[in-house]
Amino acid sequence: MPGIPLVPVDPRLPTVTAPKPRSAPMFEPDDDARAELERQLRAYSELGVLEVLGLEAADLAARLEPVVESMEKLPTHGAWAHDPGDSIPWILVLPGMQSNALVPAMRRGAALGVSVVPDDELETYRPLEEVELPAAPYVLVGIDTGSDFCGVTPEAALEAVRERGRTPLTISEGLALTILRPDMLRTNSCYSLAGSRTGTNQRVPAVWISERRAKLGWCWDRNPHTWLGLASASWRLPV
Repeated sequence: MPGIPLVPVDPRLPTVTAPKPRSAPMFEPDDDARAELERQLRAYSELGVLEVLGLEAADLAARLEPVVESMEKLPTHGAWAHDPGDSIPWILVLPGMQSNALVPAMRRGAALGVSVVPDDELETYRPLEEVELPAAPYVLVGIDTGSDFCGVTPEAALEAVRERGRTPLTISEGLALTILRPDMLRTNSCYSLAGSRTGTNQRVPAVWISERRAKLGWCWDRNPHTWLGLASASWRLPV
């Protein structure tokens, strides 16, 4: 999006001042659910997300304890994805994550994430009617970053996702995904977040790489891009 200015952020934000260089702690595929949950909470804490949201890691861990056993039973093999390399078993999504204050936490090494969606526009995006989001922290299960939709319009890709019985990711979920698993945002394999739309235009939010940084922006719903797929999930597990 040449010519569209970046949204300025307060340089004092915890997501900006978190020590550099640092992105999320590395995902370990052999870790059990408890170890992976601890990694995700540590990432949210170290990158300043919990401080911005006014949350405590210890409180979240205690709240999640009753569902850890259920999380151990979640699928981990990625059979839901067209390409197993696009698959993620699950991520923790926190309430209040649709905010430009969290965008800097989408780090790629020392490079902070950026946004071209102004705050007032970002506030107008709402989940699609079919997308039911828990009000409290929840686990997003069976994520596919959707590289098989590269070169397909978001409009057509969304219809295919629905036909597969899957659910598109929202902006909040896309931010969580990019913060917790920066390795999944890849050159020529970025993702639209078609679960969020604003009724005032045909823009579909998306996250992609620009100048080696993760960028939150948008694409027209009938414009295909060879480097932009569409992210989806199997379901949402309330905590």
